[in-house]
Amino acid sequence: MLQNIEGQTVPSVTFKTRDNDQWLDVSSEQLFANKTVVLFSLPGAFTPTCSSTHLPRYNELAHVFAQNGVDEVVCMSVNDTFVMNAWLKDQAVENITVIPDGNGEFTQGMGMLVDKQAIGFGKRSWRYSMLVKNGVIEKMFIEPEKDGDPFEVSDADTMLNYINSDAKAPQDVTMFTKPGCPHCASAKQLLADKNIPFEEVALGQAATLVSLRAVSGRDTVPQIFMAGKHIGGADDLRAYFS
Repeated sequence: MLQNIEGQTVPSVTFKTRDNDQWLDVSSEQLFANKTVVLFSLPGAFTPTCSSTHLPRYNELAHVFAQNGVDEVVCMSVNDTFVMNAWLKDQAVENITVIPDGNGEFTQGMGMLVDKQAIGFGKRSWRYSMLVKNGVIEKMFIEPEKDGDPFEVSDADTMLNYINSDAKAPQDVTMFTKPGCPHCASAKQLLADKNIPFEEVALGQAATLVSLRAVSGRDTVPQIFMAGKHIGGADDLRAYFS
């Protein structure tokens, strides 16, 4: 049974990290003391839900969290620092601090270390998020204990709503462009002048979750478009052809 430990102090652990090819010890105190921190923990880097939704959405909303008093957004997993750093680079994430709990000490201290040997993972973190103020856990969102990898309450939007129910997530804005297009440059400047963040997708390059939501209103993949019509996901495509 996973325990909610709101009101308690986070475990005191030293994390072994790499920064600029040098080993760097980072303590719990350095992470949490005299700061407001949002931490979300997940089963593993490079795994599907973690890469497609959990990490990207926290990265997207990081500046909104900052506007609402959060000093740092931290992603933790029972992986080593090399894996976490490679995942950070692969995901092109700039607003999140990744912390490797390689030995699972912090996760065990949180009571969130679970056995995933059945899928070859060994001991890993259960998926959860928490708001920590000066080292004390104010709020935890723990995924329900059910089979698989539930992802229902530890998402970024749920956390933001707890911190400030009136906070507004940025509107998803995507601009499809071509290199050298003067009209594209003009439109980009207009959005910049109005301080509206947007994602540019140059034709021929891959889109991300922001683009997916902007054009389809959904955040799951695949989403199929045919002749300007939104078909939907894989089941929708099968129904379309039937």
